[in-house]
Amino acid sequence: MNIMDFNVKKLAADAGTFLSRAVQFTEEKLGQAEKTELDAHLENLLSKAECTKIWTEKIMKQTEVLLQPNPNARIEEFVYEKLDRKAPSRINNPELLGQYMIDAGTEFGPGTAYGNALIKCGETQKRIGTADRELIQTSALNFLTPLRNFIEGDYKTIAKERKLLQNKRLDLDAAKTRLKKAKAAETRASQLNSARLEGDNIMVNFSYMLNFLHVKWLKSEQELRITQSEFDRQAEITRLLLEGISSTHAHHLRCLNDFVEAQMTYYAQCYQYMLDLQKQLGRCFPSNYCNNNQTSVAPAPSASSNVIGSSALSSTSGLVITSPSNLIDLKECSGSRKARVLYDYDAANSSELSLLADEVITVFSVVGMDSDWLMGERGNQKGRVPITYLELLN
Repeated sequence: MNIMDFNVKKLAADAGTFLSRAVQFTEEKLGQAEKTELDAHLENLLSKAECTKIWTEKIMKQTEVLLQPNPNARIEEFVYEKLDRKAPSRINNPELLGQYMIDAGTEFGPGTAYGNALIKCGETQKRIGTADRELIQTSALNFLTPLRNFIEGDYKTIAKERKLLQNKRLDLDAAKTRLKKAKAAETRASQLNSARLEGDNIMVNFSYMLNFLHVKWLKSEQELRITQSEFDRQAEITRLLLEGISSTHAHHLRCLNDFVEAQMTYYAQCYQYMLDLQKQLGRCFPSNYCNNNQTSVAPAPSASSNVIGSSALSSTSGLVITSPSNLIDLKECSGSRKARVLYDYDAANSSELSLLADEVITVFSVVGMDSDWLMGERGNQKGRVPITYLELLN
């Protein structure tokens, strides 16, 4: 049977070293032992590295929250990453909202003003969702990954060497303490040996003790030289690693610039998508219908308000913009006028007339009718129409 080779001497030496470090550390905390201080430059580098690590972790975690607000989704992505597997594709919130809007618009009818607007909004939300997905992918690759590599790679190496430097310093200070005690013991023995003592046996014993302490002192000096050399070497290794923090900052600066460019692209896309959507909605129904919270069946407010945006009703050849003054004049006039329909309108009841965009109808006022409405006539069809859906012709 094979017997495992167990190095008892090495185990005892390691245990002795660990015990010596523990004693030195405890005495330092209690103020009973001297501590070798690192030089100011090395202390500054250590502080800079620690500060970089703390703020990099905070920025990285908050960026992850910004890109993925759902904590459950973040945990799932973390698990898949640790398993070295690709996370399943998941529909994001804008895409889900967009799909709901499209489905609702299809259900209400693409030919209706509301259904058509829902479909257009849904398509825009899905485009925003795609842009959001691209932002997450780009930011994860160009910003989060370099930050994570620093925390899990470079800084772990720095922390390992820093801990080794701490152990070497404890060994050095413990050696200094042993040498100091050996010198004090030898000095005391010399004083006793030089005193007048009776009896040859007593003199022999003191001479033996003096020689023993002198040998121990020489051994402590040799140990001190070795630990000092190891400490200086480890301090240099740690210093070289810590000086790389400046390069890390420069690299993270480039990554930050990439992140800003990705955000700029994303927000520019979203702005353009919403601008296009606003133009499309302006052609679908009156702007005041979008801007006012109404519960009435009539989609238009009072004729005395500014009901139509300038961008939606720019004047064209042969047309007159339906301003509040035009509408008031028309209400006060007993005759009829031709008007072009600006937007599709679905009649709410039999007293109203359904309208199609760009068709021309005859309109006139009726005594006692609500100020927001006119009477419209198309062939043999007649009914009330909202005045804000109309553009008077010359």
